[in-house]
Amino acid sequence: MEVSGKTLFRRYTFPGGIHPPHNKETTQDLPIERYPLPQKVIIPTLMHIGAAANVIVKKGDKVAKGQCLAEASGHVSSPVFSSVSGTVNTVGIFPHASGQAVAGIEILSDTLNDEFRFEPIKNWKEQAPQTLVARIKDCGIVGMGGAGFPAHVKLSPPPDKNIDTLIINAAECEPYLTNDYRLMLDRHEKVLVGAKIFQKILGVQKVFIAVEKNKPDAIALLKQLTANNSEYSDMKILPLRTKYPQGGEKQLVYAVLRREIPRGKLTMDAGCVVQNVASTVAAYNAIELGIPLTERIVTVTGDGVGKPRNLWVPVGVSVREILEYCQTDFSKAKKVIMGGPMMGISLPSLDVPVMKQTSGLLVLNETTAAIGENNCINCGACVSKCPARIIPSMLAKYSERNKFDQAKHNNIMECMECGTCSYICPSKINILHRIRFAKNTIVRQNAEKTSTKQEK
Repeated sequence: MEVSGKTLFRRYTFPGGIHPPHNKETTQDLPIERYPLPQKVIIPTLMHIGAAANVIVKKGDKVAKGQCLAEASGHVSSPVFSSVSGTVNTVGIFPHASGQAVAGIEILSDTLNDEFRFEPIKNWKEQAPQTLVARIKDCGIVGMGGAGFPAHVKLSPPPDKNIDTLIINAAECEPYLTNDYRLMLDRHEKVLVGAKIFQKILGVQKVFIAVEKNKPDAIALLKQLTANNSEYSDMKILPLRTKYPQGGEKQLVYAVLRREIPRGKLTMDAGCVVQNVASTVAAYNAIELGIPLTERIVTVTGDGVGKPRNLWVPVGVSVREILEYCQTDFSKAKKVIMGGPMMGISLPSLDVPVMKQTSGLLVLNETTAAIGENNCINCGACVSKCPARIIPSMLAKYSERNKFDQAKHNNIMECMECGTCSYICPSKINILHRIRFAKNTIVRQNAEKTSTKQEK
């Protein structure tokens, strides 16, 4: 449908949200580079939402790049693979970006880079959807925008869900990050074929690749490719209004289709499946090339980084090694964030490994790190901008007072942890930190209750 530019600007967005500086200029024009072969990697068994993978190797085992080290332990779980060839040095507990110690496997590289691959499925258009989903599961594909939700679960909707639309999330609304943008420019064919693979699995007619309008080169290129190839004629490249957090699934579904997702429901309940653009490329690699998920693109940037880059990095390389490679001035670094500045995690240690869902490493110096907090002035700014339509300031106060039942009753679990509330707060209160603490406590308490019932 043809609409005016003004109508388009209003149409493809969502209520609430903010407009932080993009800060993408430093890396947006830098092509993807390959990180040098590391001497060792540490592969965590938990790089996804769900249960940790079960280790199937032991100390002293020889492994190839792409060899499975730990198998999925349930439906909502994902296997992990070695990102180098070499020898298993340790199976134990290692530091993790979450701040907790997590089981993992340390591999010492033999520098040979011997590789295991699955048999490519070149005739995937003729295969049953279940065959393609099984391959995606076997290759450990997860959501690579940050959440790490196993892709095969999203691609296996229950029979009662009437899925009619696939949305490829290429918004990349987080400031600083440019890894998805470079994928669209440097690996565009894989993006399009990966989207067709997802379309084949879901059996849908409508496919949107949703890109924020601050990436005009990517939009123009994808539009040209789809316009000149009948294979992609049913895809629509959709320019979205540039606003944070446009890449949130519920916000994206509303922006693209104007469909509201009720509280406690998922995008499937609105007839949609959303997949990140990096996950789409990983699915291409799994189906067409038989390559499991062992590497990803990481944007390394920030005021403390001497040589910012978009790096193709093996999973398991330590953050410290990557920052050293990018000539980081550690004497000025105040904070290192895994991910973007809004939803990323401030790292407790630089010795944690890059994971499947690590989209960026952001180094902030003294002048860019957050200043101290003041008292809440009850201005309501966080409420007016909250894309989840909850009351962040009130939930933060419940968290401070350990009133977790009240927080749960007031929809704290609907929080998408986008950080809009903390960003907009004039008192510089870290509202998101308090909400995350309460959510984690509620999840732990629910798990303990379930465990107690099962024991009885």
